Amino acid sequence: MTMALGDRVLEPELMDDPALDVRAHGRALRGLARINRLSGSARAIWRGIRAALPAARELRVLDVACGSADVSLALVGHARRDGVTLAVTGCDLSASAVERARARASATGIAADFVELNVLAPGTLEARFSDEFDVVMTSLFLHHLEADTAVQLLGAMRDIAGQLIVVDDLIRDRFGYVLAATAPRLLTRSPVVHTDARLSVRAAFTVQEASGLAEAARLADVDISRHWPARYLLTARGAGQ
Repeated sequence: MTMALGDRVLEPELMDDPALDVRAHGRALRGLARINRLSGSARAIWRGIRAALPAARELRVLDVACGSADVSLALVGHARRDGVTLAVTGCDLSASAVERARARASATGIAADFVELNVLAPGTLEARFSDEFDVVMTSLFLHHLEADTAVQLLGAMRDIAGQLIVVDDLIRDRFGYVLAATAPRLLTRSPVVHTDARLSVRAAFTVQEASGLAEAARLADVDISRHWPARYLLTARGAGQ
């Protein structure tokens, strides 16, 4: 609990290991989905989208590094309650995560498309998706990246976003670290999540650092706000605006 958090420490997380057992990966994804649900991540993201695009009635959304897509699929429900139709597409490097995203969409009756893609390969995101999306989002992914890679990704997201880019991620601070060290043990049995939660906070950016990344990526109309339980939401104008 006394971990020094002044400097960012980026270490490989267990879920990023391609050799991770498929069953362990599945348990970790289920645990993370439970944490996201209780954290209200989708609700916070939807509030950000709605505030930026109040007149929208139909939106095409791309979820970058979607994992099991629990967040972007939950967005569909929040949007429906506001009379907005979302068409969701997701991409992730992990074939296992993409398979689970497809299964989750099928189980919930949501028509969505998920593809396996290395979003960090230069030019890949832009080549695969062009500018066909109104909103390009990513959740709990930026903290996995070196700062220069994060800037590269934000730039790619900007270039393919017709209207808005959205980033939701952890904040590196003491409160967040205490939560990461305690809450996952109450919410999931996955030892992968127990370990990665602490590593994630140590690797996360502060709000000020995230603002610096947005500036380096030449994002426009940037808004960054904090939300429970120690996360920030960043929105910015897409290149299509």
